[in-house]
Amino acid sequence: MIGFVFPGQGTVRVGMGGWLRRDPDGGAVLRRADELLPEPVGPLCARGPLARLVDTAHAQPAVTACNLAALAVLRAKGYRPDIVAGHSVGELSALCAAGVMDVDTTFRLVGVRARLMSALTETGAMASVMGLPVERVEQLVQQAAAPGEPLVVGLENTADQIVVSGSTAALERFTAMADEVRKIVPLKVSNAFHSPLMAGAVDDWAAAVRDAPMRPPEVPVIPNVTGEPTTELDTIVDALIEQLTGRVRWVRTMRELSGVDHCVEVGDSKALTGMLRTEGVRCVSMSAPASLRTLAGMAAT
Repeated sequence: MIGFVFPGQGTVRVGMGGWLRRDPDGGAVLRRADELLPEPVGPLCARGPLARLVDTAHAQPAVTACNLAALAVLRAKGYRPDIVAGHSVGELSALCAAGVMDVDTTFRLVGVRARLMSALTETGAMASVMGLPVERVEQLVQQAAAPGEPLVVGLENTADQIVVSGSTAALERFTAMADEVRKIVPLKVSNAFHSPLMAGAVDDWAAAVRDAPMRPPEVPVIPNVTGEPTTELDTIVDALIEQLTGRVRWVRTMRELSGVDHCVEVGDSKALTGMLRTEGVRCVSMSAPASLRTLAGMAAT
């Protein structure tokens, strides 16, 4: 049994997708991305500049392009998942892998998502918190939040790494009171993703999602906001909409994946591979051509 997991926006870097661009199947998908997206991402992925690549308007399409290019390479080699999940915007790629959406629909939707999120004027902040259990982080964000200044747990990446998201002022109060935390690292993001500050984009995002052609999945999907496998299309659609403001329950997702024989991180990233290792899940990253040999060896055992 094999699981496919797809990385999100935080994994972009200059040079990403290099070997996938040289692969016939991967390269075809990357060229298709440049045809469909509002602005081509191929040159940005290859040469940057980094400041432009990491901007939400470009980062989300860029990571999705690399994810779907890696998926095309795997499909050409005959690999098919038994279960899928994607981290944040990676959930769109996971839905494509499950047969819910085709490649063109996925690119069109990620273009809308990136545009809506980057256009929000009410900015916030995010920070990675290491060394506290999620229950304690939840207590602290409740104490730090105030009317008009929300702060929430935005992502549960691992049991030891939680991301808080919301108002800059509330995050400053959180940082001041979290004296037992081992480390707090501010994230270089343009807004407070997976928090109430994304609410201004929800209506238009919901309309775009509900208008997109979708089919029931061919394999179970684990939505971020539930962390539970499902094959119900209505559940998947609702979760995809809620994800904009909702929590990414990646720890729960990884535990659901603990029953697979191995996972593949489908994209030019090793971030999820490292996270899955904390839960004892074997995973191979598609970040280099050698991954195909590694995957073949894992599949043979």
